[in-house]
Amino acid sequence: MVDSSPFRDAANVYDALIDWPKRLAHEAGFYRRRFSQASVHRLVDVACGPGHHAAMFHRWGLEVQGSDVSAEMISQAKHLHGTPEGLQWVVRSFEQPIEAAEAWDAAICVGNSLALAADHAAVEQVIRRLVAAVRRDGVIVVHVLNLWSFPDGPCRWQKCFRLTDPGGDRLVIKGVHRAGTRGFVDLLVSTCHDPPTLESESIPLLGLEAADLERCFVRAGCRSFEVWGGYAEQPYQRESSTDLIVVARR
Repeated sequence: MVDSSPFRDAANVYDALIDWPKRLAHEAGFYRRRFSQASVHRLVDVACGPGHHAAMFHRWGLEVQGSDVSAEMISQAKHLHGTPEGLQWVVRSFEQPIEAAEAWDAAICVGNSLALAADHAAVEQVIRRLVAAVRRDGVIVVHVLNLWSFPDGPCRWQKCFRLTDPGGDRLVIKGVHRAGTRGFVDLLVSTCHDPPTLESESIPLLGLEAADLERCFVRAGCRSFEVWGGYAEQPYQRESSTDLIVVARR
């Protein structure tokens, strides 16, 4: 049976897709340098998913708020990381303002979350809210997959693994493809019992250009920005970079 509806336990599947210790170790130095340069003590992580970045920043001694539109993701974040003092979890969509008693020192929207916005006008609105949430000279980081490095065509399958959780053993297959100016993350999840069931989902992504993101930051009032092709601080190359990372200062 094929069920094309969104996964009932998307948080568990998403969490299992990523080698979080390896990813965070790779990215940590990049964030430490930016946060040190901007004297960051308080940070908001928008579209935080299961909260691994937010929890890492909290372990560094920062006050952190993680927010996500998905109540399931926030529940997963609380289960994984708890709610110690200085680490807050909030259910909040892109459309809602980022409220706080005082301005944040930094705001991030990473892990391809920005590309999930409804359209390019929504992307600009998200960037305006990120910039408005931080103090003068605060730092904003956005990160998306660089879709332009993928050929326009069939799915490029990336991962296949067995997932064991309370729901039983399942086979998870994940791929990415681009069709013109849109990208798609393709997921297949099959149960391992007889007869098996199959769930599928193709998650659409906006194709975001570095120049367009820069213009959004300028219109939102940022005075400077950096563009990188990866967390090792490689120069961004549209046709070959894996990532598109923009770091802006208000």
